[in-house]
Amino acid sequence: MIWGIFKRDMCHATRNVIAVIVSMGLVVVPALYAWFNIAASWDPYGNTKALKVAVANNDKGYKSDLIPVRVNVGETIISTLHANDQLDWQFVKSDKAIDGVKSGEYYAAIVIPKGFSADMMTLFSPDIKHAQLKYYLNEKINPIAPHITDQGATTVVNTIDKTFAKTIAQVGLDLASSILHYSQSPQMAEYMRNLNGNLTTMADTLSGASQQVTSYSQLLGSANDIVDSTGKLLASATKAGKQAQNALKQGKSGATSFTSAGANVTSSVNTALDQVSGAFDQVAAKVNKAFDAIGKDSDTAASQLTTLSEQVSSSESLYDTYITSLNHMRESVEQLPDSDSAKQALMEAIDREITLLEAAKGDSQKLAQQLKDASTQVTQDTAAAERSREEILNRITSAKQSISNVRDDYATNVKPKIDALASTVSTLISQTDSMITQLSGTADDLDDVTGDVGTNVTSIRSALGAIAKKLDSSAATVKELITKLETGGNAGDGNSDGGDGDNDASSSDSGESDELRALATANASTLSTLISAPVALHRVSVYPIANYGSAMAPFYTILSIWVGAIILCAMLKVTISDREKAHVLGLGDTLPRVPGPSGPGNASRWGLRLDHEYFGRYTIFALLALLQGTLVCLGDMYFLGVQANHALQFLAVGWLAALVFSNIVYTLTVSFGDIGKAVAVVLLVMQVAGSGGTFPIETLPKFFQMLYPFLPFPHAIDAMHAAMAGSYGNEYLLDMVYLALFLIPSLLLGLVLRKPVIRLNNWVSRNLESTKVM
Repeated sequence: MIWGIFKRDMCHATRNVIAVIVSMGLVVVPALYAWFNIAASWDPYGNTKALKVAVANNDKGYKSDLIPVRVNVGETIISTLHANDQLDWQFVKSDKAIDGVKSGEYYAAIVIPKGFSADMMTLFSPDIKHAQLKYYLNEKINPIAPHITDQGATTVVNTIDKTFAKTIAQVGLDLASSILHYSQSPQMAEYMRNLNGNLTTMADTLSGASQQVTSYSQLLGSANDIVDSTGKLLASATKAGKQAQNALKQGKSGATSFTSAGANVTSSVNTALDQVSGAFDQVAAKVNKAFDAIGKDSDTAASQLTTLSEQVSSSESLYDTYITSLNHMRESVEQLPDSDSAKQALMEAIDREITLLEAAKGDSQKLAQQLKDASTQVTQDTAAAERSREEILNRITSAKQSISNVRDDYATNVKPKIDALASTVSTLISQTDSMITQLSGTADDLDDVTGDVGTNVTSIRSALGAIAKKLDSSAATVKELITKLETGGNAGDGNSDGGDGDNDASSSDSGESDELRALATANASTLSTLISAPVALHRVSVYPIANYGSAMAPFYTILSIWVGAIILCAMLKVTISDREKAHVLGLGDTLPRVPGPSGPGNASRWGLRLDHEYFGRYTIFALLALLQGTLVCLGDMYFLGVQANHALQFLAVGWLAALVFSNIVYTLTVSFGDIGKAVAVVLLVMQVAGSGGTFPIETLPKFFQMLYPFLPFPHAIDAMHAAMAGSYGNEYLLDMVYLALFLIPSLLLGLVLRKPVIRLNNWVSRNLESTKVM
């Protein structure tokens, strides 16, 4: 019976040219619907360079004594945007930019205010201001354009932040490098020698003044006229105390500069060793990448290994530089007297550093040779190449361990000695402050005592005794300061007058500082760039989609298949006339008259049951729906070029969706007539909003999130995505099963639940037709 209905339907559908053309149109129209939408949204974000965004720069720039360079962030922004093609940047005056946004000539405008650079530089003042860009946006032109132009504005802000941070970091690193260079310069050494000589002279002056004060105190008992001479002597002593005060202030300044330089040396060493260790991590990653390419492109892998070998070989000069520096330091330490307790400890620390560096250098040389050998093996013996891979990775681990040993030894042996030197300098600074205070007090006391001499000789002698004690104490403190400066190596070099063997150690430290300063200077630009952008975003695409059009293809394809099902039910009859039933049953042109209304199921007594009518007429719907699904899917893949990693799976989704959707719409129409068609349209609207095809379902209102699992669209779209880009586990099969399950309620309605409502549906149809309008 089903086959008889289908054969007659096919004959009727192909009876004349018009019928064939309409049948072809029913197949083609849904495909056109999908293709036009997919093609229109193929690469919308790739054409954003046509969106006009105005930029107006009113920045006046900024310059201060703290940062001796002119800063104009506005000019930097304009220069950067000239090279940016994300949007159509229009560089105009601020008035034209704002008016252009209002008129619709520009989608947005960015205005850089006059004090933009000045506000950014308030970072160095107590009153910090947040620099702001004025961003004007026309939101009525297009709903998507504001989001695209927002991305452009965000790009501008990020560029400003990076440029500002890099500039400040660059200036700071250059300033630190200059200070380190100056601390090791001949001028600094000469300054420290002069300081030493001045302190020695001052100590002698204080000692002589103390003796003179004592002698005058003894003479005052026998001659009152000596008071005048004593007053002059006190004035001389006061002047000497002020000279000592000025000299000690100079010594404090020099010692502070030396302490800062020592801290910079330690920081530079740690940075250099961290960079070397990080470089081996990069080599390991590139080795793995090269060996992974074996079998796919052995020549490329060999070339990469050769390049890595050359890079590792070229890094040996860094070890030679450090070893040379340590040898220079060792020569200086050998000149220390044998009685110096620090000499042997320094010698052992330097020898240990040299040994570790030699070992690290040997590991690098072996690593370079193994990389070179492996570059030959990858094209000859894959098994040997894999063994070489393990050996190379082990060698890299060994090399990293060698670097770690160098760093640990530096932290254990060398750095504590530098910290000890810094601690000594800090002590000297504290003592210098104390000395300045004592000398100031001494000068004040001298003035007070001189004023009392003319009135009371006894009190003068007592005051002179106190002055003598303070002068002796001050002279002793100055001599102690001289001794510690010489011991700490603060004279600048080994040729300072009054210095001893400790100055040789200072010379060695100076040589090491010069090497580290050169390294810091060479990497200033790299470090400033790292500080300005310490985090880089490495995007890893999981199940990558080729373009935006491919990403939207599942939504528009599934939508067009549902639209095709509605078109079929709008154009084809879902019920079978009595005349057709009679021909299928072989009863002629008419069915015999029987009591009751005509309609579905009225021929069941002759063998044409309700389920025969249902499946017989649905067969042509299913055939046309399959043709619709096939055409739209093939057109997606081979006409538009939509990505489909699994073409057969892609087609299978289209076929299953065509059968499920056509059956649902057919069943609604068979069961409820024109009302069923309206329900099918309502379901279409609900699924467009709640399928998650355009926006993630999590961003939709709660109602759609709850409705999401009970709609066929989401499962069909997810299955098509899995066919396009790959599936996780059984994701594709599960979505296909969920989609097929919608046939159960549809068939239940069409075959079972339909029977009780047939009379009701006939009554509704008669009343609608009686209106002569519906």
